[in-house]
Amino acid sequence: MSFQLVIAEKPSVARSIATVIGADEKQNGYWQGGGYLVSWCIGHLVSFAEAGQYDEKYCKWRYEDLPILPQPWQFIVPDERKQQFEVLRTLLNRPDVDSVTAATDAGREGELIFRFVYQMAGCTKPVKRLWISSMEDAAIREGFANLRPDSDYDALYQSALCRAKADWLVGINATRLFSVLYHKTLTVGRVQTPTLKMLVDRDAKILRFQKEKYYTVGIQSGSLKADSGRIADAETANSLKEKCTGTTTVCTSVKREKKTEQPPKLYDLTTLQREANRLFGFTAKQTLDYAQQLYEKKLLTYPRTDSQYLTEDMGQTAQHLVSDLLELLPFAQGLDLTPEVGRILNSKKVSDHHAILPTAEFVKQSFTGLAESECKLMNLVCSKLLCAVAAPHEYETVTAVFSCAGNEFTAKGKTVLVPCWKEIDQRFRSTLKADTEEEVLNTLPELAEGQSFSVTANVSEHFTSPPKAYTEDTLLSAMERAGAEDMPENAERKGLGTPATRAAILEKLVQMGFVQRKGKQLIPTKDGINLAVVLSESLTSPALTAEWETRLTEIAKGNADADEFMAEIETQVRQLVKTYSCISADKQNLFQSERVIIGKCPRCGENVYEGKKNFYCGNRGCQFVMWKNDRFFEQRKKAFTPKIAAALLKNGKAKVKGLYSEKTGKTYDATVLLADTGGKYVNYRVERKE
Repeated sequence: MSFQLVIAEKPSVARSIATVIGADEKQNGYWQGGGYLVSWCIGHLVSFAEAGQYDEKYCKWRYEDLPILPQPWQFIVPDERKQQFEVLRTLLNRPDVDSVTAATDAGREGELIFRFVYQMAGCTKPVKRLWISSMEDAAIREGFANLRPDSDYDALYQSALCRAKADWLVGINATRLFSVLYHKTLTVGRVQTPTLKMLVDRDAKILRFQKEKYYTVGIQSGSLKADSGRIADAETANSLKEKCTGTTTVCTSVKREKKTEQPPKLYDLTTLQREANRLFGFTAKQTLDYAQQLYEKKLLTYPRTDSQYLTEDMGQTAQHLVSDLLELLPFAQGLDLTPEVGRILNSKKVSDHHAILPTAEFVKQSFTGLAESECKLMNLVCSKLLCAVAAPHEYETVTAVFSCAGNEFTAKGKTVLVPCWKEIDQRFRSTLKADTEEEVLNTLPELAEGQSFSVTANVSEHFTSPPKAYTEDTLLSAMERAGAEDMPENAERKGLGTPATRAAILEKLVQMGFVQRKGKQLIPTKDGINLAVVLSESLTSPALTAEWETRLTEIAKGNADADEFMAEIETQVRQLVKTYSCISADKQNLFQSERVIIGKCPRCGENVYEGKKNFYCGNRGCQFVMWKNDRFFEQRKKAFTPKIAAALLKNGKAKVKGLYSEKTGKTYDATVLLADTGGKYVNYRVERKE
């Protein structure tokens, strides 16, 4: 009997596929049955080798060894993943396996994960590709009925390979280069560094911002209010107010415009992450994690998509979904909706995967058993589908201009004519516990040109506002648009990173200490600001990196040459190393940690600082030092804290709680003295027990 081997990306996905195709016998590292073997990768089983594997000299970081340009590239299987790789290698090379199905995630990275394992295992058997957008049983069956040769995805693999190599080359060389120059580990990345630069530039604009005061004069007659434009000084504003008070104003023009606001598009991953951040405060990574969990539970379609449309053959599916959701969702009860499904269908705007949708499985299961975070995300996706197929929102704006004391005053109003999709959106938002901004409508009274009113007047004081710090919502939007103005209008993918990678980039910047979260805001740290300042434009330019992302997309479509792209990356790396051969002495101290002063030295009077293992005198000629692992404190099982050290330096004594007594086995509080500072070592003693 011969078998077809199916390789998924994760154990949970392998289990779902195995259940559908009848591989129900659990083996060690795979499922078997119905002529199938189903196994999995656990993410990236095979990786590029570390630099030290190419040459032992690369184990040390030295400028003279740069740039590192592997030729040929080598691969490794990390120790913690060897067991599962061996399972796959054995299965791939089993004589009774006559074909292989790549069932890793249907996208650029999924293709790379499968190909690396297949090549590392030395397999040459024919491969078919499973390409699905949902983990529902019906979608899996349909995918297996329409398997395609994996050679159809060779260009996608080349794009993935270029992305991985470019990130390795820029990451390894730039990180080593700037870390060696500045004597501190400074992680540099092809996408993360331009993202950091955007945060630093915004922070600089906020710091440079000069607040300016201005005034407006308002006139009022009953419920009618109108305002002047900006007035620079209080004297002019007060003068105008005096002239207007108690006088008559005349309406000089009334302009009415009927306007239409089209429904929103469906969610791609980035718009879902942005809205979840805005409404619920979820980080981009949290949203992706929740969406992935829902996908694996078969309740949501594939989340790592950059499309906001469905393919044209999905009209019936969407129609049924909308009907079911109208009955299922509490906020949609009694809603009068005639779905315009055609608006969300456009096959030309769907690349690898269609927009994010709830599945038929979700309609069956509803919210049963879901965590609160998952419920919130499902509600968001459901409401977006209903909004997207609703009729456009119609409203009327009124702009009235008045003349008073020789000045113009303007009043603006808005009236909703037909709420349509906005009614659905407002119903959904009214169910949220989150803070949501409600649109304030200002309805003006009936007005006609030539109409006059007696008015009162007032002056109000205002200040110009600084630019706002980035939140994950606004930064994701900026990453998506980065460099877009320099690209052709029809470029399929613009911006920094991809929907699938942006969340990880933001997390990495925070983990490395270059960015910190303050509430919803993302603020660059001192090290983050310094790093963005010292790096070359080729590493920090969002436009340049965004252009690379577009090139990778073109390679995936077979419209650009992979070798040419890699040659450019290598040239850039060589040039970078050549340009930054040395830096000035003052710049070398940019990333040194600020020393924390603990007190004054009892021997020479200079400042005493906290080090990793001790508290030391800043005067190099003075040898005063208090070791954190001093036997006096270790025997008493007490941490020698900066607070204790500061008290000892200030008064020669410190009250210390919780000292351990070896004699009694109990703890006690005591006053500790800095007993002797004259010799090589400092001594302490207990003056008295409290």
